[in-house]
Amino acid sequence: MELTIVRIQKPADMNLILGQSHFIKTVEDLYEAIVQTVPGMKFGIAFCESSGPALVRWAGNDSKLIELAQKNALELACGHSFIIFIEGGFPVNILNTIKNVPEVCRIFCATANPVEVVVAETDQGRGILGVIDGVKTKGIETEADIQTRKEFLRKIGYKL
Repeated sequence: MELTIVRIQKPADMNLILGQSHFIKTVEDLYEAIVQTVPGMKFGIAFCESSGPALVRWAGNDSKLIELAQKNALELACGHSFIIFIEGGFPVNILNTIKNVPEVCRIFCATANPVEVVVAETDQGRGILGVIDGVKTKGIETEADIQTRKEFLRKIGYKL
């Protein structure tokens, strides 16, 4: 077995969801789930098929985000994994909907942070062992940090 790190390539402030599912209709079901939850959200989805032709299947409503998803999925090449890039919303807007898609098995991360994916490869194929989401924790928040956090949540409309 060989372990490698695959760095997700994306703009610094772009959100993504990385997960695993179990069926070829994943891209269509994820597409429907997103547009039914947040109709105006722009997104691109790519899904790594793990049998038969073993292709990167894709869907979305924004060509730039679709291309980004395709490139990252092909670089990952891990069976039944999917990646969604979004604009015009946050993962929190669609995360529960994505988790409730019947073929979704797990979510590895939902973030705008830099992401490194720990990948194991055997003679059979590749799989995701886990992710590195962002940077190492640096300390405990202070009262000033709490105030900054609360102000940020209000600025982006998530608190009154």
